[in-house]
Amino acid sequence: MMLRFEAKQKAFKIHNTWIGGEMGERPTVLVGSIFQKKHFIVKDTSKGTFDAKKARELLQVEEECSLMTGNPRMIDIVAETIEAMTRYISFIVEHCDVPFFVDSPLARVRLAAMRFCAENKIMDRAIYNTIEPHGTPEELDQLKDLKVKSAVLMGCSSQHVKPKDRLTLIGGSSSEKGLIGLALDSGVENILVDAGVLDLPSSSWTAQAIMDIKNETGYPAGCAPSNALYTWLRNKKLGSPEMEACGGGVLSLPVFAGSDFIFYGPIQHARWVFPAIALVDAMLAYGAKLNRVKPASREHPLYKFISKS
Repeated sequence: MMLRFEAKQKAFKIHNTWIGGEMGERPTVLVGSIFQKKHFIVKDTSKGTFDAKKARELLQVEEECSLMTGNPRMIDIVAETIEAMTRYISFIVEHCDVPFFVDSPLARVRLAAMRFCAENKIMDRAIYNTIEPHGTPEELDQLKDLKVKSAVLMGCSSQHVKPKDRLTLIGGSSSEKGLIGLALDSGVENILVDAGVLDLPSSSWTAQAIMDIKNETGYPAGCAPSNALYTWLRNKKLGSPEMEACGGGVLSLPVFAGSDFIFYGPIQHARWVFPAIALVDAMLAYGAKLNRVKPASREHPLYKFISKS
């Protein structure tokens, strides 16, 4: 049975990439991470020095995978210092024309990076990652001052684990405003909800949370199952092709639940991730015909990756 959500599904065009909509309408946006701590191309995480040649090669391979399957791509830029983040952003902007996530564990780094994007007139490509449940009013005020238009909401916390609680966290309750309301008050227009992933088994709860969020709010929702996947793999020490087979299953589950985007982990895994998710997208798009939903363009994997015509 194909999902059909009750709420009208929102879709946003961030820079040149659409995200969101009815299941089967648009393919899953795949987000690879680059420059994260211990990434093999990074030489100094504080200064942001890295092997530019290898970075370009990784971006090129991911672009080829995106063109082959029809799945759009966005880049998750991860950094722990302002110096590193601005250096990484400059490189990504120079070498590819896709939206990117400004991702750091430190709010001051994220905010400084967004200011850098505003000053360099690339704010339309930047997505703030993330507005968290424990964020401060000062952080939200700065997002408003900077006129940040695109942001991710973290729809999970230690107090909001079950799917219904994650929905309350982002949607709010009778006594407290949710993250969506806070983001809208801060001027954010393109809201993406990360339903959160705790560990591998609880990915089923994440899938249910994605369905609930889309059904109740209509906002694009997704997750980062790669976090749980690679933690599990470190314990199992599986090699390819076993690792890739397991990974394909883990990343596919939220897509079957209607996920609009997937953070698939280190960008070097693009070769197996894109075909795996493209197949799922194609099957879902074909099934969506039962709900009279058609792919938004001929670039959908149903036509580009599956069809012989």
